[in-house]
Amino acid sequence: MPSTTLVTGAARGLGASIARRLGTRGHHVIVNYRSSAADAAEVVRGIEAAGGSASSAGADVTDPSAVDGLVTGILAARGRIDTVVVNANTAPPPFAALADLSWTAFAAKVTGELAGAFHITKRVLAPMRAQGAGRIVYIGSTAADYVGGGRLAHGTAKSALATFARHVAAETARDGVSVLVVAPGAVRTPATAEILDGERGAVLARESVLGRVLEPEDVAEAVAMAADPALHAATGTTLRVDGGWSVLVGGPSS
Repeated sequence: MPSTTLVTGAARGLGASIARRLGTRGHHVIVNYRSSAADAAEVVRGIEAAGGSASSAGADVTDPSAVDGLVTGILAARGRIDTVVVNANTAPPPFAALADLSWTAFAAKVTGELAGAFHITKRVLAPMRAQGAGRIVYIGSTAADYVGGGRLAHGTAKSALATFARHVAAETARDGVSVLVVAPGAVRTPATAEILDGERGAVLARESVLGRVLEPEDVAEAVAMAADPALHAATGTTLRVDGGWSVLVGGPSS
């Protein structure tokens, strides 16, 4: 039986690419969506057409009752959850300096990011502990470590997520559960294409060892690696996928 992997926020963009890549790696992928049922169904069809196994499940991961229903349904259908990729972008980041940033917008980003991670993590840990194995992969961002114009809310949220992940790793390692953060740099998706296809993208490309901005497939491949049980000992740490941007710009090396 294929391992059961839940990818939150997988109907579109980066999440969809992650789901498709995991589908080629022998996972049965649960494509989670909040409102885009048709898009999620299309991702499922694509995985199946490529010879993989997938299904879709709707739930707002910031709602604990919806998360409970999501996980209960997966366990009833599959019997276990082996891997969870916490990807759902629960609130678009407001790109603004502090002087122009409202508390409402800031709190929505930070709270949304942590609520999605908190509720899904808390709910899946019991079955993972019971089966003695599990992998949780959080989609972070290099914005957690690098200060940039307008990234105050986004960077704070992703930094908090990385800290949350480290604590979860410490609490669960001896139960057979391992935790990894995959932190991408700038990724070209439908949501970012307008920015990254312009001058900002050209600057980021020049600052990258690869000489280009990232595509969703770059990150999806890293997540597929991170989901491999063979990497169980790599827990409580962050894998940066930034095209070598940090090599040229400088900053944290791990």
